Amino acid sequence: MEKIIEYLPFLIPIILLELVLAFSALIHLLKHPDVKFGNKTIWIFVVLLVQIIGPILYFTIGRSDQS
Repeated sequence: MEKIIEYLPFLIPIILLELVLAFSALIHLLKHPDVKFGNKTIWIFVVLLVQIIGPILYFTIGRSDQS
C-alpha cells in the first residue's frame, strides 16, 4: 500500500487522461452515425478495453471524415 501512495502523484494524471480520452471518444462515437473501419460495437469495446491507446486509435483511424 505504501508503494501505491508513493506513485499516486504519477498515476492520477494518467488516470485522468485515460478517463477524458475514453469519455470524449465514446461521446463522439455515439453522436456520429458513421465510423471509418468496423462498426460501432467494436469501437466501443476498443475504446473501453484498450486503455489509453484505444481512444487514440479511434480518433486517428476510426472516426469518419464527416466529423
